[in-house]
Parts: sequence; structure tokens; C-alpha cells
Amino acid sequence: MSSNKIIRIGVIGLGEIAQVNHINLLLNLCDYFQMTYLCDVSSELLTLVSRKVPSAKTTKSAKELCSSPDVDAVLICSATPFHPDQCVLALQHDKWVLVEKPITVCYRDLDRIVAAENASKGKVFVGYQRRYAEALLDAIAEVKGEKIDYMRVRDIIGPNSHLVAQSGTFPKKATDVAKDDIDEMQRKDFEITTHTLEKEFQVSYSEENSKLLSLLGGLGSHDLSAMREIIGMPDRVLGASMHLPIWTVLFQYPSFSVTYESGLNDLHLFDAGIEIFTQDKIVKVQYDTPYIKGLPVTMSVKEKVKGLKSNGFQERVVRKTYEDPYTLEFLDFHRCVTTGATPKTSTGDARQDLDLFKMIMQAKERDDLRTK
Repeated sequence: MSSNKIIRIGVIGLGEIAQVNHINLLLNLCDYFQMTYLCDVSSELLTLVSRKVPSAKTTKSAKELCSSPDVDAVLICSATPFHPDQCVLALQHDKWVLVEKPITVCYRDLDRIVAAENASKGKVFVGYQRRYAEALLDAIAEVKGEKIDYMRVRDIIGPNSHLVAQSGTFPKKATDVAKDDIDEMQRKDFEITTHTLEKEFQVSYSEENSKLLSLLGGLGSHDLSAMREIIGMPDRVLGASMHLPIWTVLFQYPSFSVTYESGLNDLHLFDAGIEIFTQDKIVKVQYDTPYIKGLPVTMSVKEKVKGLKSNGFQERVVRKTYEDPYTLEFLDFHRCVTTGATPKTSTGDARQDLDLFKMIMQAKERDDLRTK
């Protein structure tokens, strides 16, 4: 497939992230993508989004979209419990898939997706958009060859609704979703969560554990995936204070530790970043909300300046580009589809997030048992 080919893409799920980002982004990238199909269980959202994309066909059936000869690739941004079935469906029709993270929180369902991928002409690209930020890649290059002494991963944010309201995108929530569709989503979510916690992670089911697993998949996978890209997988979890609304995990690597702190508050603030400490420098990647387009991801470096007479200090802040990670992610997806390249954010890569979720939840279980 030619690298300048326009990919015909079908979009499954027209909720907040699709309206705030993906639909507008695909329209902006019209030299790379053409939306040919839209799918949602809400007639209201189909009508709303089709005003922006009047040439696209609309349907409530994911199977109809995935089987269409007018679709080369499928963007899945529906509710997480539906991701596995929709990924498998797209792959069975030899479509490439860009699926919002988490692809799933369940090993069983990830195995189903991998089996379908192995039998398909298509591949799966998992939407870890923060890993496509130029600043993250620059930070990795900045510490290459350095001995890392410590790292801090932080993501404590206020409600997305505060930020979305100021994004200028005016998304709408569906009010016409059928009770059967809501019931099916809740049933799937409960079955996947209980199976994952009790059978795969071998921890107890509780409302708190259910919520934490959901947050690790939705919020935590951003940070943990980026952490993995920089330094790989930890050896173990030294300790975890996993209680809402803010939690902390201490990871052990062979020669240093990593603190991961995350959670939710009610501030109109997006406090997300990764800080890497060596003997001679501190490198930080600072993210801002992706819901407001054009806010830069920056890298700052605090470092020694060696002179003839003394050691000095300098701090530099690098804003390499205003091009947002979502745009860079979609451009890389286009590259993978047109060249057949394996995405760096592949299904195999995503499995490591499940390994981290398991390590964290088992550490919480041990702590819960000690404090009973």
C-alpha cells in the first residue's frame, strides 16, 4: 500500500473523546484519512457527528461497519468492555485497528484479540497517545547511557468535564441509549472485572478494587505505559497504598526505585509528568490535557554546567513542537497501515500493562490482609 494512500476509516463509538478529539483530528488529516462509516448505539450521536461528516455512512451495527468494503481501518473508541469483541470483529474482516487504551484489562480477552490478529491481514495499534509525544522521545534520548538513580511518575488530575467545557468542541451526551444497551455494557463490565480480579489476578472483588482496576486501565495506563517505554518493566512492587481518591505505588528496578502517584481531585488542574533523576541531571516531561488542542508537552532539564573553575547549574525548558501527541499517534498509525509495520504500541506491548495492573492489585491485596 502506498505511503501517501488515504486510509478509509470507520469510527466505532461517538462519545466524548471522539467528539472532542478524534473526529476533528481525522477531518484535519484529510490527506491521510477519510471517514467512511460512523457507528454508535445512539441515534442522537450519529445525527450529530454525521453533520460534520455528511459523506460517511451511519449504522448502529459494528459488524456492518467492520464488514464494509468501504473501510480499510477501524477506530474503536467505544466503552472499554466492548473493545475485545469489536477488535476481534474488525480483525476477522482483515481490518487494521486503532483502539483506545485500555485495549482491555483482561488477559483472556487480550488472548482472543491476539489470536484474531494472528489470523488476520490487519494489526492492532493501541492508542497510548502520550508515548508519541516528542518531549517523551527527547527525554529518553537525554538520559540514554546515564545511570538512573530514581524516577517519579505523577498523574493527579481534576475532572475532565472541567477541561472539556473549555475546549471549544461542545460535545453532547447521548440521552437516547436503549436500556438493553446500557444493561449489556454493565453486564460485560462486571463479568470482565470479576474474572480479571478473582481468576487472573487472584485478588478479592470489591467495589474499591473494581474502581481501581478501571482507573488503572483508563488513567494509569497512560503513565505506566510511558514508564515502560523509558525504563522497561520493574522487578516487583515494594509497596502500594491503593485507596481512592489518590494512590501510590513503589516499583523496584535492579538499581533504583520508581514512585508512581496518581488519582483524582476537584481542581481545574492537569498535573501529569515523569521525572528522571541521575547524578548530573533531572529530566522532566510535563503533559497538559489533551482535551484542549495545541497545549504543548514540554521537557525540562536541570543539569550541572562544568566550567574551568567551578561547577555551575542551568535549567532549560524545551518546547519542541505544538503538534499534539494525538496527531503524531494518528500519523504513525497511517504509517503502519500503509507500510505494514508493527506498531510500537502493539498487543504484545499492551500485555505488559496487564502485568503491571496484576502486580499492583496483588500488592494492594497483601496490604489489605495485613491491616485487617
